[in-house]
Amino acid sequence: MKFLDLAKVYIRSGAGGAGCISFRREKYIEYGGPDGGNGGKGGSVIAEAVDGLNTLIDFRYQQHFFAENGRPGAGRQRTGRDGEDILLRVPVGTEILDEDQETLLADLSTLGDRVELARGGNGGFGNLHFKTSTNQAPRRANPGQEGVDRTLWLRLKLIADAGLLGLPNAGKSTFLAATSNARPKIADYPFTTLHPNLGVVGVDGAEFVIADIPGLIEGAHEGRGIGDRFLGHVERCAVLLHLIDGTSEDIAGDYRTIISELEAYGGHLADKPRVTVLNKIDALSEEERVAVRAELEKAADGPVLEMSGVSREGVTEVLRSLRARISDNRIRQKPAKEDEPWRP
Repeated sequence: MKFLDLAKVYIRSGAGGAGCISFRREKYIEYGGPDGGNGGKGGSVIAEAVDGLNTLIDFRYQQHFFAENGRPGAGRQRTGRDGEDILLRVPVGTEILDEDQETLLADLSTLGDRVELARGGNGGFGNLHFKTSTNQAPRRANPGQEGVDRTLWLRLKLIADAGLLGLPNAGKSTFLAATSNARPKIADYPFTTLHPNLGVVGVDGAEFVIADIPGLIEGAHEGRGIGDRFLGHVERCAVLLHLIDGTSEDIAGDYRTIISELEAYGGHLADKPRVTVLNKIDALSEEERVAVRAELEKAADGPVLEMSGVSREGVTEVLRSLRARISDNRIRQKPAKEDEPWRP
């Protein structure tokens, strides 16, 4: 299934049905009079966050969503049928933006969140509604209210507890594959990750979700490389895991490049808690590890962990450090194994 995190949709709510002009003319009934019914209400367009979706690919193939119009009223005081609503099922974490792609209309960040995007038009009054003591036979009825036409953008921001950051080939996908059941593409050339990946990792009986996004390069906020369009997927994370390639020739420069891109992106992303990790230490000697770590600690002005996604050295310590920065209400407990005895 292809990943898509931005989609444009055209919606229109249903128009209300027209009111009816009708008079009762029945044999053996002494008094006639107006009996035109009201028109039905037009259908609305509603968006709902549902489970089981992690992409907006469905909106690539269908972009127009028109709700049903209300039916007109009829004689004998019969009200027209209401138009059917139309429901847009979107992944959890979808933002709904106005046509300018800047005005946020709704943020469906919780399963089951619903929002009415376009309300259906009200049905018109039939002539029965206008009957008064001084106007016993009104010959007027209202037309139904028109529907609402809108052009909207859907932008998906994946829900994850921790986000992976780093330059291309920093080892992000290798780390995700080593700690979860996710199977991202891994190769020895830049930009092997072209779209975000999610993986569920566990440590000390707790589980949380990690998001791996394509690598950033200098000038990503200006559109270089893949750009920074995927940084939105880590905006909701509680903590960021910043991986630095230990075999790089410019450790401090690599660190500052990512931090500069976070600051240029804005949205308080640079202020989020971060865990800085020196990766690929299996390719370094003991002396090189000490020198490289000291250089990175000086650039980061803080503690640095060591790890190798290939040999899994230091992986558990990194996961524990991430777990410590994630609140308990976001953590899920691992289910008990089947061979373990039941406990009350």
